[in-house]
Amino acid sequence: MSTIMARVFSAKPAEQAPIEAIPGNALLWLIASFALLLVPQWDRLPWWLIAACAVLASWRWLAQKGRVKLPGRLLRTGIMVTLIGVYAATVQGRFTVDTAASFFVLAVGLKWLETRSARDFYVLFFIQVYLAAVNFLFKQDIAWALLTFAAIGCLMVGLQILNAPDLPGSLRAGWKRLGLLLLKTLPVVVLLFVFFPRMAPLWSVPLVSGQARSGISDTMRPGDISNLAQSSERAFRVTFGGESPPYRERYWRGLILDYLDDETWRQSDPDGFRRPARVDNDGGVGPLRSNEYDILLEPTDQRWAFALDNSVAVSGNVVSTPEDLFRFQRPADSPVRYRLARVSAVPAPAEALSPAETRRYLQLPPSGNPRARELARELSQDLSHWEVVNTLLRRFREQAYFYTLRPPTMPDDGVDALLFDEKRGFCAHYAGAATFVFRAAGIPARIVVGYQGGDAGAGGDYLIVRQYDAHAWVEVWLEGQGWVRVDPTAAIAPSRIESGLRDAVADEGSFLENDLTSPQRYGDVAILQWASLQLDRINYHWQRWVVGYQGQSQMDLMSRLPGNFGLKELGYLAAGLVGVALLIAGVVSALSIRRARKDAFGRVVLAWHRLCEQVGVPVRTGETPTTLAERLADARPEVESSARLFARAVNSHYYTASTQEVSAHEARRLARLLKTMKRQLRRKPEPASRTLRHD
Repeated sequence: MSTIMARVFSAKPAEQAPIEAIPGNALLWLIASFALLLVPQWDRLPWWLIAACAVLASWRWLAQKGRVKLPGRLLRTGIMVTLIGVYAATVQGRFTVDTAASFFVLAVGLKWLETRSARDFYVLFFIQVYLAAVNFLFKQDIAWALLTFAAIGCLMVGLQILNAPDLPGSLRAGWKRLGLLLLKTLPVVVLLFVFFPRMAPLWSVPLVSGQARSGISDTMRPGDISNLAQSSERAFRVTFGGESPPYRERYWRGLILDYLDDETWRQSDPDGFRRPARVDNDGGVGPLRSNEYDILLEPTDQRWAFALDNSVAVSGNVVSTPEDLFRFQRPADSPVRYRLARVSAVPAPAEALSPAETRRYLQLPPSGNPRARELARELSQDLSHWEVVNTLLRRFREQAYFYTLRPPTMPDDGVDALLFDEKRGFCAHYAGAATFVFRAAGIPARIVVGYQGGDAGAGGDYLIVRQYDAHAWVEVWLEGQGWVRVDPTAAIAPSRIESGLRDAVADEGSFLENDLTSPQRYGDVAILQWASLQLDRINYHWQRWVVGYQGQSQMDLMSRLPGNFGLKELGYLAAGLVGVALLIAGVVSALSIRRARKDAFGRVVLAWHRLCEQVGVPVRTGETPTTLAERLADARPEVESSARLFARAVNSHYYTASTQEVSAHEARRLARLLKTMKRQLRRKPEPASRTLRHD
């Protein structure tokens, strides 16, 4: 067994020569591109897959250096079967875009073990270009986009080195040519991006993922939101057409929890099954009116949309519910932009709750928390519903209740423990306890989960609502008033509602204590806050105007231009732009060929091409001089050395800077090599017997 492993993983320099079919520098750039393309997916891919890709790519590089052998067919098949088996055990039968993308990464990793020739290099080149496109399914921030473009640049440089490995200064020249090509094509790309018709696809596949996303959920246990409060990830951004509301009025309603199961609050009527589809992420176009606001929501994989009180939907990608909430038609698996408008307060409803609704909002477990039930009975004996609410809030204000991100572990009968013993908790604790008491007192009540607050972005153009702004509060039904917001946190820790979580827990120092890398944790470092906000502003505009540039946004932009553009006119314009670009490229190419024909050096190269055609080696479009020389040498071995010298001289001329005198000298040298090839081709081949004696 040790002998077999030694033969597989080791090779002496005399016994195992390095693999030279692919130039080492070209392979190195290909591996570097693969590494860059894996970076945006590091938090999505399983650890074993990243490790396997690193090992497989390293194996290929060590084989290039002659340190190990590439595996044979049997070993290669065994590795493939093993890794696919691990993958199948990991996904456990789930088939989503996420798992399919992971399998694609595994396939790219396995491809390294059979990359031996230039043809394999081209295959990996195009596969990695496709992998770059896959990255945009999961990461769309501008930083990840720039990293992906850098990986594409590495691929292009590696491709140039593959076709001209011996040229001096090829790396610098490759990046220079790549930059010039970008400058030439960028105007056309921008014009096509703006004017090419943005039509919805015939079908869509949801980016369903088994990975949990940071954000609120449809259940609430006492410690859930306090755990969420330790995250500084963005939840959404908001742009107002007029003045933004004061901090204390920024209650972003998301969902209602109205069923208590032991210690867990749930939805009594959860969202039903929805067929897979993508959410329209292009809601809200045109200038904002004074009462309107746009929300750019981060992916949640949930249907709920967040909104302020007394809002109505403006964009068509959200719909309202009877509870004055808003929902998408499908789960939001990518950033979604939608628009709402604030209206005047809705007048008090004339009718009371139905019997079914009353039972729904008075539901409690049949037993548990006896002291809280007794408190509710005492309050409800002599007080009206509104007086019961005010009395409980006064209890929270006047007694020694504390708001903390370090709540104690609650025993059984957690509401009793919170109200009478511990008196320390977070918003979820107090909202759940208050709802329990209200219901026990005969007052219909429900928990609302969402966010409260939001800080200004760079320049004050928009608000940033983060996960630590997650909040839970209570709504009670009062005759003649309808549903009224009651927030126990506002009574216990007014600073949480007036200025945010940081101020509310400043004394105990628990703000983002588990997130040492978050810029928001260091609010007293001005330069760090400035840099973080500037980066967020760049990302915000990138998401809004580039990633979110869809059909409605395009038509809104076109409506502002003269000419009354529609899809038909946009199609004609895009076709015209492509035609003009091709025409310009054709003219430039024709002029280049004409200059080449006038150039002495170019005339010799064209004469070489004609010679190759005459001996049965056709010149292929886009073929490099080195490749053509290799094919000519295979067909006519007698010209092998001179053909390779000729190709090397051609590459040296076109890919290095030279003066006019040097170019003339190179042309004369090239003409001599061409004459040498012609003489060699006229010679008769040596007899086979002489060749055998020589061997």
